[in-house]
Amino acid sequence: MKVILTGSEGFIGKNLKKVLEKVWEVIEIDKNNCWEVFSWEREQWNDVECIFHMGALSDTTETDPMRVNDMNVKYTLCLFQIAIAKGIPVKYASSASVYGNNMFGSPSPMNFYALSKLTVDYWVEDHMDEFSHIQGFRFFNVYGDGEDDKLKRNQSSPVSKFIDQAKTTGKIKVFESSDDFLRDFICVDDVISIMMDNDKPSGVYDLGTCNPISFQEVAEIVAEEYHAEIEEIPFPAHLVGKYQVYTCSSEDWDHEYTSVKEYVKNSLG
Repeated sequence: MKVILTGSEGFIGKNLKKVLEKVWEVIEIDKNNCWEVFSWEREQWNDVECIFHMGALSDTTETDPMRVNDMNVKYTLCLFQIAIAKGIPVKYASSASVYGNNMFGSPSPMNFYALSKLTVDYWVEDHMDEFSHIQGFRFFNVYGDGEDDKLKRNQSSPVSKFIDQAKTTGKIKVFESSDDFLRDFICVDDVISIMMDNDKPSGVYDLGTCNPISFQEVAEIVAEEYHAEIEEIPFPAHLVGKYQVYTCSSEDWDHEYTSVKEYVKNSLG
């Protein structure tokens, strides 16, 4: 038996692949071969037990709406229509970015990436009864092992970025007023555990810890463990008005989460 995994070269995809391979044959789909799936022969879909759709154009600063729409909406809906036709369950990555700066849970996307994720979520909600089973996960701020490529692109989580800075320079750089910016940080291992093992019905769910902490607190945790200094830097002009102030999951998964402090302490080993 086999499963399809899109975004297999991404941060979450790589970690998920390691878990899936313990049970199934994993058919990897990445940016180089993603459109080929729509020309597969009928027998290539045989024995597919689930589609894990983690792939996306994830750059929140992308300014070309057509490019974002092609990869994140058009591609996704084509894949989901196949899943409906063939009765294949789906688990897919949405994003907490759909909430923007609305602290009360109503979607208010602030960039094309967030808008694309919300568009898919709305489509799924409108077609939910057509799926054999589907779960969308609005990932909050996921961090953990395997963010090397994201570090190179300056798109990693603050947890991994601060650890890297502490290791390489002994100095952690945080934006001014970072104690005012809070995020719901969740370890990638917890994300995968919940995705793989839950009994919730079809739906679009928040996936975070329900316990946000500030960027400043993350920096202080890393600085304490790595004996590093914290340096404040000016807030980037291009992020003014496009930066989430606060994120917090509304979904309680009854899960024992890894805390940022625990993760940072273990990273020393």
